Amino acid sequence: MRRVLVVEDETSIRELIALNLQMAGYQVLEAGSAEQGLALLSQGQKCDAAVLDVMLPGMNGFSLCETIRRDDPNIGIIILSAKSMEQDKIRGLSIGADDYMTKPFSVSELLARIEALCRRVNRGAAEAPVPDETRMVSGQFILDQKSRVLYKAGKPIDLTQVEFQIMELFFQNPGTALVREKILEGVWGENYYGDVKIVDVNIRRLRMKVEDEPSSPKHILTVWGYGYRWNG
Repeated sequence: MRRVLVVEDETSIRELIALNLQMAGYQVLEAGSAEQGLALLSQGQKCDAAVLDVMLPGMNGFSLCETIRRDDPNIGIIILSAKSMEQDKIRGLSIGADDYMTKPFSVSELLARIEALCRRVNRGAAEAPVPDETRMVSGQFILDQKSRVLYKAGKPIDLTQVEFQIMELFFQNPGTALVREKILEGVWGENYYGDVKIVDVNIRRLRMKVEDEPSSPKHILTVWGYGYRWNG
């Protein structure tokens, strides 16, 4: 059974999310603070996804997101907050969140996004046993579908599930300009409700990991007014 961590200090909202997740067949871990959430995870309660409120007592949701992401590159993370300013969304995505929703929110939309995240996490687990010969090579880069790790000149680069799937799209379409909407559909699913700007944030994060000079990229190239192109 898929497991979701819900960290929200407003009891009514937390219970609403938990109830709907349970009705949809998920196991739910509830926490009213970041510290409680981390304590649950430290007890070995591995989760497929996490829904994190930003405005929490003590450690805030952004710091919690960073902490969880350091320990688990595969977990799907949704930041949930009353803040709707663009810089808050960008900050959440830049520090490792996979998605961002603002309050008030649609429970059905939240469930759809959690479902999409869990499919990606489970997909990674299901693909782990594939043979080594399925490694994808592009120049000095190797994308290992068994370990879910990207290698650059033999050195491993840890990727989140979202980052890994973006790289899969690039490796499958070398030298091809991919429109942002195609990347969004290929990674987040065709029924995703979010903004295409989430692609830009993840590309920025990927460049920090794969480029020698992220400000002057040689591999993940911008196709102005369209999208991005991979150059191995």
